[in-house]
Amino acid sequence: MRHLTRIPCLGVLALLFSSTTALVHAGGHPAAQDAKASPGYRFQSGGWTYVHLEGSPSQIGYQHGRLLAPEIADIVDVLKLESEHATRRDWNFYRDVSREQLWPHIDGEYQQELQGIAKGVQSAGIKLDVWDIVALNGGIELPEYYVPWLNKKEHALNAPEIRPQGRCSAFIATGSYTKGSKIVIAHNNWSSYAEGARWTMIFDIHPAHGHHILMDGLPGVITSQDDFGVNDAGLLITETTITQFEGWDPHGKPEFVRSRKALQYAGSIDEYVAIIKDGNNGGYANDWLIGDRKTDEIAYLELGLKNTPLWRTKDGYFISSNFARDPELIKSETPEFDPANLSASENARRVTWEKKMADAKGQIDVTLAEQFLADHDDSYTGKVKASQRSLCGHVDTASEGTPEWDWGPYYPGGAVTGKVSDSDLAGSLSFIAHAGHPCGEDFLAAPFLAAHPEYSYLKLVLKNMPSGPWTKFTSGQKN
Repeated sequence: MRHLTRIPCLGVLALLFSSTTALVHAGGHPAAQDAKASPGYRFQSGGWTYVHLEGSPSQIGYQHGRLLAPEIADIVDVLKLESEHATRRDWNFYRDVSREQLWPHIDGEYQQELQGIAKGVQSAGIKLDVWDIVALNGGIELPEYYVPWLNKKEHALNAPEIRPQGRCSAFIATGSYTKGSKIVIAHNNWSSYAEGARWTMIFDIHPAHGHHILMDGLPGVITSQDDFGVNDAGLLITETTITQFEGWDPHGKPEFVRSRKALQYAGSIDEYVAIIKDGNNGGYANDWLIGDRKTDEIAYLELGLKNTPLWRTKDGYFISSNFARDPELIKSETPEFDPANLSASENARRVTWEKKMADAKGQIDVTLAEQFLADHDDSYTGKVKASQRSLCGHVDTASEGTPEWDWGPYYPGGAVTGKVSDSDLAGSLSFIAHAGHPCGEDFLAAPFLAAHPEYSYLKLVLKNMPSGPWTKFTSGQKN
């Protein structure tokens, strides 16, 4: 039997955080016109940081690391604290696994980009290396999928209960359900507020090979990670996590590589599905919503490890809120998931989504999509109240928490951003995004921590999450 690695005490972590924070504050943000990051640039708008990157993989990586060095150091600190607290595995464990388990299965193109990010960060005086960057990119699939698999495999003593967090509410619609019969897509990212307050990057990526991409994302991560994006081939994509999924293939390719590659190289639904499935490792198992503005067709791929059913239509909708749909996948890959429990967040939101789609048939557009993402209907209680069951999630208000994701009572997590697009916006590589709760409510860290001292371990990383305006972003935008 294997004993779990002891993690650093809070005092040692505090020293690490204070050191990195000093670097962030001392260096400030690299200038938008930083010559060393050219032709990349950055600017702020609506609570988001827009980042333009272009060139070869190593050039894109270097620009990324150089322009976002302080933010990358900051989000690494967040993931260090969260992953060590949840899994009892220290950061060196994740660095080692990134080098030994993930790196051999990463395409050469993305190895170069990851190395470039590390070099860019280092050029700004921050001491992170490529294994920190790979661990950051694996920040969902390693602690939430690989570690439970490893604990079971090694019969680890005193292993904590680890369940993949539910992330996101989303829909995609087309045909008779939308105004003008064009595709409409919308997505709320759900995460911890510590992550969500930082999940506010807009990446405009013009690679030397493949399609031009516009996506949201985290600093230092090569894919969107909450996965909302469009490409110049006319694809619109998003996803939500499959609740209580179990599975990992140590010989597979990391999800962050497959999802980036699919958005960069796919020109059709079939190509996207083929790329995202190729080398599937089971990590970060999601329900994918995919649209093609060239054909007005939409699709729903439930990407398990053993089961990968695909549905598609040119007249209808697909909704997603962390529930598994396929009976065989539910039986064999989400054995603890109960689709009949309508008090659970993922099932309550499914009921709400179905009602929204039915009531709005023929009227759905981006304006209505924004309203959906801000919704506080609770289908289980029949009340209008921000909670773990509303499309705009506020688990910090919920005495029940979300036990199926290991989020305890009043956990500081929920909907942290919203994004919407349609066929017309995607045609100009554009979408509309909202930083913070889409309902407009701000999250304030100090009063929350005063009321909930059980989350004091997050004090070093939990910060205010202001709610910004809906803001349009377009590829090639300068300000």
